[in-house]
Amino acid sequence: MIVPMNSPTASSPSRRNFLGGLGALAAAAASPAGAAAAASGADAGGLKLGVASYSFRAFQRRAAINLTKKLGVSYINIKDFHMAMNLSPSELRAASGEFAKAGLTILGGGTVDFKKDDEADFKMKFEYAKNANMPLIVAAPSAETLPKLEKYVKQYNIKLAVHNHGTEDKIFPNPQAVLKIVKDMDPRVGCCVDIGHTVRTGVDIIETIREIGPRLLDMHSKDLADFSSRDSQVVVGEGKMPIAGLFKELIKMNYQGGVMLEYEIDEENPLPGMQRSFSYMRGVLAGLKA
Repeated sequence: MIVPMNSPTASSPSRRNFLGGLGALAAAAASPAGAAAAASGADAGGLKLGVASYSFRAFQRRAAINLTKKLGVSYINIKDFHMAMNLSPSELRAASGEFAKAGLTILGGGTVDFKKDDEADFKMKFEYAKNANMPLIVAAPSAETLPKLEKYVKQYNIKLAVHNHGTEDKIFPNPQAVLKIVKDMDPRVGCCVDIGHTVRTGVDIIETIREIGPRLLDMHSKDLADFSSRDSQVVVGEGKMPIAGLFKELIKMNYQGGVMLEYEIDEENPLPGMQRSFSYMRGVLAGLKA
């Protein structure tokens, strides 16, 4: 038994998006590649589908690992709920080893706050990422601290992907705001595009991905029933997000980062909705390949 811890892009309506997903799922089921993908958790279209462990914020590390394995994915981004920053270097290495032993590849960690203008704080958080075996930090800096982080990216060879947080975020509401600052920095500094937050700012998500280009280092995937409401998140495929068009663009640009499901609803029982979300996304990928 798993115990919770105590401690305006899509012009098509939701129904059309959903029916398109059904067609993709049918194509996936009809093809040997799609069947193999469904059985193994492999991603038929070549994208790295994974989990942002924030989705399992109500569960301890062992439970989060087991739930992720049930989804049949191989990639994970870790929130500090599941690997605390105050752990010692040896404890962090041991904790990251638990994910590796379970067959999970850590693509990154975060979101990590970098708004405090303090070099010692910057260094501590990059040391944390290094000891936790994180090749990428999903970051929430300020406009003032972001340029100062570039030297740590170079020193540690750890990528920094700035997460946008939508209309409530006065610093980085969308990836375009991030790009204005990072466009001339080291190529290991870029964006973690949260597609749900992005569409709420009124920009086209597919055009945004195209604009960000090689600065796209990570992605948080989700779906919304209403692009004006952050509280309208639904199972992927049941909202208005143009998943097929988005995946097609990612494949076209040979995107190598993660497409990490950040499931922020059903906190106490997220697995069923996440399973349906991955089924839809895998179906879309198999359909695109077919």
